[in-house]
Formats: sequence, C-alpha cells, structure tokens
Amino acid sequence: MAGPLTGVAVLDLSRILSGPYATQLLADMGAEVIKIERPGGSGDEMRAYGPPFLRDQQNKDTTESAFYMSANRNKQAMCVDISKPQGQEIIRGLAEKSDVVLENFKVGDLKRYRLDYASICDINAGIIYCSITGFGQTGPFARQPGQDMMIQALSGVMSLTGEQGGAPLRVGMAYGDVMAGMTAAYAIIAALYNRDARGGKGQWIDISILDATITSLSHRAMAYLQSGEQPERLGNRTAAAFPAQDFDCADGKIMLQASQDEHFRRFCSAIGREDWSRDKRYQLRRDRFRNRHEIVGAIQQIMLTKRIQDWLAIFAEAKVMCAPINDLKHAFDHPQVRHRRLIVEVPHKLAGTARILRNPVRMSATPLDEYAAPPLMGEHTESILSGRLGMNPETIEDLRRTGIVA
Repeated sequence: MAGPLTGVAVLDLSRILSGPYATQLLADMGAEVIKIERPGGSGDEMRAYGPPFLRDQQNKDTTESAFYMSANRNKQAMCVDISKPQGQEIIRGLAEKSDVVLENFKVGDLKRYRLDYASICDINAGIIYCSITGFGQTGPFARQPGQDMMIQALSGVMSLTGEQGGAPLRVGMAYGDVMAGMTAAYAIIAALYNRDARGGKGQWIDISILDATITSLSHRAMAYLQSGEQPERLGNRTAAAFPAQDFDCADGKIMLQASQDEHFRRFCSAIGREDWSRDKRYQLRRDRFRNRHEIVGAIQQIMLTKRIQDWLAIFAEAKVMCAPINDLKHAFDHPQVRHRRLIVEVPHKLAGTARILRNPVRMSATPLDEYAAPPLMGEHTESILSGRLGMNPETIEDLRRTGIVA
C-alpha cells in the first residue's frame, strides 16, 4: 500500500545524524529517498561510528554501525564525488527531478559546487531545499561547527539534567540532533503541502540544531521566561508536582506519578495512609508540593516494604501511574512494546536479516508497514543512474572507472 508521501522524491546530501534522521522519517512515509555519499573511505562517517556493528551470519562485525543503522532505513544509496564537475552534474540532474533536497554541510560549503539553494532553484524552482546546521544560516555563530554535545551544553539542556545539587549532565543520546531531524521533517512536509495543495512556491528551510533544542525545552523554558529564575536540576523528580519521582522498593526502583489530587487520594488509599488525603496540607496539589518534605521520607519507608512487582500490581488496581525503571532489554521485552511491534526484522545483504526500529506513527488509511534495511554504500548507484538519469551501462562504467561514482 502506498505511503502518504509516495511520489515525493528526496535527494539526501546529509550525513551523521540530524539530516539522515529527517530523511529517514520521510522515507518511512513513502518518499523515495536517495542518499548520496562520497566514494572511497567509509562514506557517511557514521557507518564507521562503532562499536557496536551489525553482525553477519558468522557473528562477525560488518561495516555497518548501529549508529548508521539508526537513521537510514528505507533509503537508496549511491556514491558520487561532488568535488568533481561530473559528480556535480549528476547531483544537479537528480535535484532537477526531485521535490526535496536536504543537506547539512557547513554554511556556504555547497555554493562552490553550485549545489546551494540558489543554484538548485535555478534549475528547479519548485524545490523544497532544507539546510540543517548547528546554528542556522545567520548570526555570529552561523559558520561555527556544531555537534550535539556542544549544543546540549549551549542550549541549557544540561543545566536542567542531573541530580539536585549535582553536576549538569547531557541527555543520554543525541537529543539535539534528533530534535533537529524531527523539526526538519515536519517543516519539509509543511512546505510540500504549501507548494502542492495551496499553489505556493518552493522554498529554503533553515533548521538550526540549537534553535530546535532550545524550543524543545517547552515548559521548563517557559518557567524561566515567566519567573526569570533558573530552574533547578530535579533528577527524577518533576517540577511543581508531588509525589512524582522515583522511590526505592525492596528489590529496586520504580517511578511514581500521583500528583493530581484524585490520583493522590487513590495513592494514599493504596498504601494505607488515607489520613494524608484528608490533611489540608496535602489535599491540593500546590500545597502538597510545598509540604512534600514532611511526608516524602515516610512514603519512601512504605515503598521499601514491598517488591517492585507487588507495588505495580497494587497501583494498577488503584489506577495510580507507576512504572519500573527498565533497561533496554526489559523495555523491548515489555508486553505493550512487543504488541506494538516496535522492532521489525528485515533482509540484509551482509547479515541475512537485521532488527531495526519501526516508525512510531500509526495511520489507518496509509499504514507505515513497509521497511527496508539501511542500504550498503553505493548499493543503488547503477539503478539510480540508469533509472533516474537514463544513463547507459557504458557511461556508468566510465564514471566508475574515473572514480566519479562508486
């Protein structure tokens, strides 16, 4: 069944994570995404960003890193040397037949190859051209390189992450890159809608990883803007809510959320402390948060009397939200996660099969059920050159021989 973006052609000139993540989301929706990499070496730097690497059928490492596998499913791949005039002509030929071009080169880098927005717009006025950079196309830092860890530090994310009184911590994955990729994907879809459904024009989309990261701070940023005060690091607690944090049980930790007034009443009943729900100091959320230090220790002592599974059963019966703090093994083994089929197994030329994540979007009329493994370097070079650009085998072989493509 066709996906919602079937018929949309995307030329992906990006590498590492933010750009590939954005085009992967478009590919999941049915867009035809052609990933361009440099011939020779390892192509996209993230292919070699390991360990771990995908294992082959003899349980040996392949050339495909888990990092690369995370952002390149459902794409086609070809290798083109864009530093050579013939390679640039190939890219322009593909761009002329594309709806979207996405790149994450440094500001101005592609202009020297005549692959920047203005140059591509000259041959395809309807192009949706998206540029992802660390700091955006304008401003005093526009030409500075930007990497996720640095962006997490600059954006304030790290100031919010960690234990109260402890050191700032980065989020345990490339948070800014993923946020920028998601932002780019929905901006591209909006631009396509504006062009195709409203009779608008093609346009240039400027995505800054720093911008995307700061705006994702949402309510924590708004708390600062309203109060002028730096929000404190909360660890596993939640701002202005109680009880909403982790507690030790007899055999480990759980996360508990019972901060709404009705939830707190049910929580008190479940742990045998109905008196707290009648106490004026704790009846209302705002008062309960202000007076939390009076009862948090007592709650902790009660939680230590039972095992995690016992509390999960008790709170499920009482309709109080709680969860074990899973590692990834237990997360993927959770019955709800298994039911939702968030892992799919796909054929892979080196490994036989590979397990990859599926897109979380569920659509009734255009389900996202078709998945292909991230492609090998240059896997589709010949089919793209012949199918999209009409090149004959002799021309393609000559391009291979001279190192223009691979």
